[in-house]
Amino acid sequence: MVLKIDHLTGGYAGVPVIKDINLEIKPGEALGLIGLNGAGKSTTIKHILGLLRPQKGKISVNGIELSSNPSAFKKQVSYIPEMPVLYPELTLQEHLELTILSYNLDKEKAKKRAKELLQQFRLDDKLDWLPIHFSKGMKQKVMIVTAFLADTQLLVIDEPFTGLDPLAVANLIALIKQAVDNGKMILMSTHILADAEQAISNYAVLNNGTIEVVGSLQQLREHYGLKAADSFDKIYRILNQEQQHA
Repeated sequence: MVLKIDHLTGGYAGVPVIKDINLEIKPGEALGLIGLNGAGKSTTIKHILGLLRPQKGKISVNGIELSSNPSAFKKQVSYIPEMPVLYPELTLQEHLELTILSYNLDKEKAKKRAKELLQQFRLDDKLDWLPIHFSKGMKQKVMIVTAFLADTQLLVIDEPFTGLDPLAVANLIALIKQAVDNGKMILMSTHILADAEQAISNYAVLNNGTIEVVGSLQQLREHYGLKAADSFDKIYRILNQEQQHA
């Protein structure tokens, strides 16, 4: 049981954005994917989701390769996008039912889990609402609820904290910790490291389409020569300087 990315090169229209990426996430591990805008984070995520076809390399979850068995691969993965994507004609209740059908979940267990998640994110009285009635933050909560309802082995989370109120952020962090404790794999892209570090143990730094370093916050501090008084966000300034001199 592992997410394995082997020598992945990919991008758009034949132009490589990410180059020879090797990455592995084991059960019970939450990995943060960080880097400047344009570093390749979104491109990496799109490849993992099967939205882009690799130019080289392969991606597998639990030994199931995306290229050879995309349907089985995708049943192992749930996704929380940066911008919520909901069906405008479906109510919240119907979004939950669609998730249950798509992942072939046990209906009774899934309904019980959905009720818990809806109460946690204060959506339990919104089941008949259409997406047009939801704020951006509420739509994001719907994406979180459906992703964790799916109960997949791998959760891919892209900039999840944008638009969430502090209570929802705390609830999401608690869910990530719980998923890790249950042996799930988490890949999260974020710039908000103060929140991320509460749930994430290791980080992969993308710079100009390559992984520069993988390790804990302390290991990243040592790699970039940060002093004890330096904010972790100084890494972004260092990455920017590296790009300017590349």
